[in-house]
Amino acid sequence: MAQLFFKYGAMNSGKSIEILKVAHNYEEQNKNVLIFTSGIDDRDEVGHVSSRIGMKREAISVYADTDLYEEVNNYDGKKISCVLFDEVQFVTKEQVLQMTRIVDELNIPVMGFGLKNDFRNELFEGSQYMLLYADKIEEMKTICWFCERKATMALRVDENRKPLYDGEQIQIGGNDRYFPVCRKCHANPPL
Repeated sequence: MAQLFFKYGAMNSGKSIEILKVAHNYEEQNKNVLIFTSGIDDRDEVGHVSSRIGMKREAISVYADTDLYEEVNNYDGKKISCVLFDEVQFVTKEQVLQMTRIVDELNIPVMGFGLKNDFRNELFEGSQYMLLYADKIEEMKTICWFCERKATMALRVDENRKPLYDGEQIQIGGNDRYFPVCRKCHANPPL
């Protein structure tokens, strides 16, 4: 029976490498997977899932008007064994509901990987609805950039490494703009 999975974690917790690993495991058994990623994530190249350790793979870019159910249901006539989604925090509520239809009507498992909360420690829309609708929720763990505690938050910094706590929710960036941090270091970063 297919299920909707939400695997979340702070930056540097291995979400993208996990997607590449899961895709490899399916494809090694001659099973087809579809990989989606947010079209707004241009850190490396739009339409790619890239891990920090250098592995990279093409993916289908998704925007706010993309119908995920239709993309999967009408995909090239091939049987799809699994749908993987990187940067799932950027999807809309409607797209999460489309993922539930893929699971419930097409009987295809969907695994969404992403951040749970933003730099202000507020939920992203996609993460909020993944938390509500997912059959299985799993935290992917990593350590704080500044101490040995578990990282659960993202600290945004400006070009001078000054912490930022206000601003637009979405600003694409990597280690130049964000650090995975624990709650204590988010409140008082040792910069």
